[in-house]
Amino acid sequence: MKKLILFYIVINFVFISACEQNEPEILPVLDSTPYVLKIGDFPTPDLPADNPLTIAGVQLGRMLFYEKKLSKDLSQSCADCHQQKDAFSDIRRFSVGVDKLEGDRQAMAVMNLAWHNNGLFWDGRAATVRDQSLGPIQNPIEMHETLPSVVAKLSADKKYKDQFIRAFGSDSITPLKMSLAMEQFMFTMVSTESKYDKYLRSEASLSASEERGRKLFFTEFDPTNKLRGAECFHCHANANFTNDDYMNNGLDNDSQFKDLGRYKVTNLDKDKARFKVPSLRNIEHTAPYMHDGRFATLEEVIDHYNSGVKNSKTVDQLMQYNLQPGGLKLTSDEKADLIAFLKTLSDPNFLTNAAFKTPF
Repeated sequence: MKKLILFYIVINFVFISACEQNEPEILPVLDSTPYVLKIGDFPTPDLPADNPLTIAGVQLGRMLFYEKKLSKDLSQSCADCHQQKDAFSDIRRFSVGVDKLEGDRQAMAVMNLAWHNNGLFWDGRAATVRDQSLGPIQNPIEMHETLPSVVAKLSADKKYKDQFIRAFGSDSITPLKMSLAMEQFMFTMVSTESKYDKYLRSEASLSASEERGRKLFFTEFDPTNKLRGAECFHCHANANFTNDDYMNNGLDNDSQFKDLGRYKVTNLDKDKARFKVPSLRNIEHTAPYMHDGRFATLEEVIDHYNSGVKNSKTVDQLMQYNLQPGGLKLTSDEKADLIAFLKTLSDPNFLTNAAFKTPF
């Protein structure tokens, strides 16, 4: 009896194994299922018509964002200098590339890029997110790789060939397709659920200090009419807390300029020392601050705008009150209130959202 049972077990095992071996492989196919972008209370972004968001495309972009094959020595991915816990910024003053070389500008946070329509990077040298995505790969002080080499490495990996089929209908991997996929993923990296957003929806209340800071943030400094304000709203307006423009905020005078900023792109004298105005969302988590990371804390930033702004030929006219003797004359308590308000722009969900974590 035992022999008969053993015989049936062996026969069934062989039969099942044979069936499994004969099962046809399920091949990947194009999947154009749209990705629904969650934008909270933000206005609908003007996304490029030639790169509609799809679930497959976003997933491919997410894979590439965390892929170390994009670097020369397989040691770095985009996420190494844009970490989620830091609102996809870099806590180092300057990022360090594969050859242990430091950059010369602080890494900007990757966040709410769907609402940036006036160039990217501190100097705006990349017109679109897809352009931005390929820059660090080829930069000799960052990933120091070539696009043909990256294509070769990805083409040798079956999971990428399969995912390119799902995203674009072909396993042919090209730099353009890579950039489109990364653009899709970065468009999904949206931060809209801060305490301040909930306050605007009447779902949360601000503390007394936060409310005082809010009023300072959105109030003009006007000593003639005895208005005490911090003037922040001029440059950090709209839902994303940036005017998406390039400005000289008085960090240096003319003789101190080391980085000419936007001028390097436009070659226009008016753009000397002008840099992209960053979003203040999650500002609590994106230190150090300014294009060169010179300020380690929000307290230092506030002190700069309060009484440290320097004059130059291209300093923005909005700095007129900051440049006056004594500056904005904010008290210690007012500075603390302003920082309390800035911290209400933090979005804990953005820092932990599983949709933005590594897929590997």
